[in-house]
Amino acid sequence: MNADTELFQTINDVAKSTPWLHPIVLAYATYGLVVFAALMLAGWWLARRQANPVRVAAALWAPLGMLLALGVNQPISAMVGEPRPYTTLQNILVLAHRSHDPSFPSDHAVMAGAVAAGLFLVSRRLGWLAALAAVVMAFSRVYIAAHYPQDVAAGLAVGAAVSLLGFWLVRRLLVWLVELAERTLLRPVLTTASRPAESMAD
Repeated sequence: MNADTELFQTINDVAKSTPWLHPIVLAYATYGLVVFAALMLAGWWLARRQANPVRVAAALWAPLGMLLALGVNQPISAMVGEPRPYTTLQNILVLAHRSHDPSFPSDHAVMAGAVAAGLFLVSRRLGWLAALAAVVMAFSRVYIAAHYPQDVAAGLAVGAAVSLLGFWLVRRLLVWLVELAERTLLRPVLTTASRPAESMAD
């Protein structure tokens, strides 16, 4: 038994001994995507109030980076083809809805890692909050026996790397598009600052 499987077994033993926690962890592992959607919405709202085109571009990139990371993860997952823990291990507690999809890397962890990294570009405080939510998501996926620890660790890394690298590549274009859109009817969606002409009139 390798170290990854041993750690999985340890977490599974914790799950077996905490039945009162099952519905909470299962709910978060399954529907926690709503939390990350709310965090991205908060990132947009914060960037808009700061009236900083770079921050706004980063906030708009967060969901795009997440989708890109999930797209990048699909061929990796298919190529590795790792089976889920419940298909190879005996006598474990399985709370997850069984799936035939490969286990490595975890899509949920990829999503969480990408959102957390994207929000760090908007606000460090919000980024740390998203990072905590991402770690809890990663743990919950192992707790319900949907993944091995290495699956979620790799997922967090892939998601964060794709999001950060992607933003570095498209940053100038996104900022230019934001600045361009601020001259249109979309301005209230992108910033709370008044137009320069309005400021001078005041």
